[in-house]
Amino acid sequence: MRILVLSVCLSFAGAIHLSDTQSAPVPRRDVPKVQTVLVLGDSLAAGYRLARAQAFPALLAKKAGATGFNVRVLNAGVSGDTTAGGLRRLSNLLDHRIDILVLELGINDAFRGVPIEQIRSNLQSIIDRAKARFPSVRILITGMQLPQFSEDDYVRAFGEMFGELAQKNNAALVPFLLKGIARDPALSLPDAIHPNAIGQRILADNVWEFLEPLLRKKP
Repeated sequence: MRILVLSVCLSFAGAIHLSDTQSAPVPRRDVPKVQTVLVLGDSLAAGYRLARAQAFPALLAKKAGATGFNVRVLNAGVSGDTTAGGLRRLSNLLDHRIDILVLELGINDAFRGVPIEQIRSNLQSIIDRAKARFPSVRILITGMQLPQFSEDDYVRAFGEMFGELAQKNNAALVPFLLKGIARDPALSLPDAIHPNAIGQRILADNVWEFLEPLLRKKP
């Protein structure tokens, strides 16, 4: 089996930090039921080296409120986290009632050369456990891609895995979370890896395109 070795790592170790952001819905007579969105992710969700309010989960809450949705966003982003780490953390996170799970994990596994099937299995287990706890939960998977240094089978299989999981689980899919951000130094921190505050706003736009229809969809 070929293991991909890269010289960079997207995320760095950090403590578990669950932040709760409540949207401020546009006043209306028929105030809708509060929908809870759990973002289970790594440094991209955590907002590495940024204020938590600048990370895309908090920005999603603002977008939801401005659109008239009554939404509570739980940011379970932990810098350096992997799919195995997310799976371990999930039980405690499911103590919160959730309506939508945004699954933003996997890239750190790839940087470590974790076998694709193991990454896939961990992500599937996260989905299965969330559905077992809340059968009507809606799933949004954020796809990632590795730099195309070659036509390596690992690189290709990693990029295809997210779409395959979405299709298997009838989940929504963000095709590429870093669309419009990757390799743009103006949108990244000095490490040239993590999005800066402007880049995080683009992440929020990328996710919102697929999250909004899920908020409108009744379980």
